[in-house]
Amino acid sequence: MSSLTHDQFIDLILEFEDKYSGNITAAQYFGFPAQPILNIEQQLLNSHQKNKAYFSMEFGIAPSIYNSFQLNKPISDKNQFYTHEVFSNYWLCDYLFKVRIDKMLDIPIYGGGLGVLAGDAMKSCADQGLPVVGIGILWNKGYFKQKFWYKHGQIPQQLTWDPHTYPGLIPLKNIVTIDTKEGLLHLRLWKYYVYSYDKKFACPIILLDSNLPENNPSFQKLTDQLYRSDNVWWKIFQRIILGIGGMKALESLGYKIDCYHLNEGHAAFALIEKYVGLSNKNDMDQWKKSFVYTCHTPVAAGHDRFRIEEVAKILSEDYVQAAAQFGKENEHSDQINLTFMCLRHCDKVNAVAQKHGEIMRLQFPEFASKIQSITNGVHMHTWLSDSFRDLFDRYQNVLTDWRAHPENLVNVTQLKDSPEFRQAIFEAHQKNKRNLLNIIRHWQLRDDVLTVGWARRIAGYKRPALIFHDIKRILKLAYEVGPLQIILAGKAHPNDDIGGAHIDEILDHIDQLNEHKKVVRIMILENYDTYFGKLLTNSVDVWLNNPLPPFEASGTSGMKAILNGVVQLSTLDGWVVEAANDDIGWIFGYEHHGPEIGSEKDLRLDQDSNALYNNLEEVMKLYYQTYNKGQINIKSPWIDKMINCVARSAFFNTQRMMQEYNQLMWQNNEVYK
Repeated sequence: MSSLTHDQFIDLILEFEDKYSGNITAAQYFGFPAQPILNIEQQLLNSHQKNKAYFSMEFGIAPSIYNSFQLNKPISDKNQFYTHEVFSNYWLCDYLFKVRIDKMLDIPIYGGGLGVLAGDAMKSCADQGLPVVGIGILWNKGYFKQKFWYKHGQIPQQLTWDPHTYPGLIPLKNIVTIDTKEGLLHLRLWKYYVYSYDKKFACPIILLDSNLPENNPSFQKLTDQLYRSDNVWWKIFQRIILGIGGMKALESLGYKIDCYHLNEGHAAFALIEKYVGLSNKNDMDQWKKSFVYTCHTPVAAGHDRFRIEEVAKILSEDYVQAAAQFGKENEHSDQINLTFMCLRHCDKVNAVAQKHGEIMRLQFPEFASKIQSITNGVHMHTWLSDSFRDLFDRYQNVLTDWRAHPENLVNVTQLKDSPEFRQAIFEAHQKNKRNLLNIIRHWQLRDDVLTVGWARRIAGYKRPALIFHDIKRILKLAYEVGPLQIILAGKAHPNDDIGGAHIDEILDHIDQLNEHKKVVRIMILENYDTYFGKLLTNSVDVWLNNPLPPFEASGTSGMKAILNGVVQLSTLDGWVVEAANDDIGWIFGYEHHGPEIGSEKDLRLDQDSNALYNNLEEVMKLYYQTYNKGQINIKSPWIDKMINCVARSAFFNTQRMMQEYNQLMWQNNEVYK
């Protein structure tokens, strides 16, 4: 195809005239310029272009806070999220009020940090004009809707939304099929376009959907809930859809792909699909050079293993034989290991931080020589607050074109001796803080009280309740040093009993502190999402990060915080290891060294909570020396730390990350043609 016209593009859209013609024209795509879409589609159809496919089980695109598409009619109630409840030690407010925000529901095809990173990666591909297509799944019921109940903890509820009226999301006429022993599985293809910050480029994400009348009832539900894990049948099928279905989707669309990037082992069946489709199996050695793999966790639960007999109940013999050949860790094994499959058969492999690379090489010594490290980042344009954007613009003579070149933020250190800038950065932070406190105003938090934030996926190794391990220490600090406000948020997987137990523990501690609410105000927010992720990371005074080393591969919430000048209180793990000497806050607790990884069950709560309280006392003393009764001490070391945070954010962004992927992982892949 020499060119792609608007008419050819809309001819691919299911029920275009009835449902989408009002929002898609030759000039506009849901309020954005249409030409970048035609350009990227043409590139992906061009066999002379070095095109990449990025497979991920989840994509956190965050349209409620960035690049929100427009509709020519009011958005459906099903795609809005008006209220969030709060569980706090101010009981009366919990009973009387909810957090009410008129915001669009994030397209609910992500569960946590892995998905948000994948979304940020696609945005930075668009920012840099890289021809990349994302491959994922349209989760018809999302992840889950979270509800807290006292004495019951987290109660998962089903989320409902409407893909057919979600701004920017379009169904295609294309349907691909997977032949299984339980019948033919049909998958509808959908598209969502991720635009660059300047709207000059776009990248598509293709989403596979089994909710079709052609499928039997059990197949229709396969793409309902992300990470459904109550039985192995669901888990295998969802990974088949991503890997095998994703490869079939690319073929159906006619995209010419040079490199297949498997973001986690969830997509490992893409290798099997490529192998089974080859007439000459010896060609696979050459094709493997076009596959690369990113591992995101050292935690055991993140590495899928399936018994071969379970796979054989679903797929035909040629697929099962290939899966066994590619995925058995040894010839006597009765299981396939998707991580092992990717490590052995992908040409290039990377960990997501320097420390994670060290740990990954200890975990998989057979593959140590091929494991490189590319440290994660965050998409600056998504996570930067308005107040800090305006601040950077005011000092553009020093920061130059920071929008196109986030690395220029390192120049902020040149302003350390400027009294005006020191005043301005603290005031920009206070503006963010007041915005947060206004949203949760009924709980009567104060902008002159030290506020600590902790928000992320709730799992055992992340130790979400560490700060409550010794309530007496918290109270002693609050009464003797100064008042304290703590805001938490996060979801535990519905089948993660340990994560659920941590939520129970947090709720119990909050309840116990009711009588001390005048000096310690604590709350946990329901339904943590990218909206609250941005709000909290740019608004609290201190970002608490206390995973058990070395089990946090990277973590990215702290990267969002430092971009907005929020200082860190962290254990030495993940990305923080690479910034530990840059005075971005306080480092505490156990440090991992040596050849033994240790156990993620040995949480070291006593020693690390004691170290946390010792550092928290220093934090509180310095904060109240910095900001007291509305007066800012602009000479305070606290402001030096804020400036250092912004300077380090120049590195921890997905613009740099995707440049490294392009240079280290995607280049020199000699695709067999």
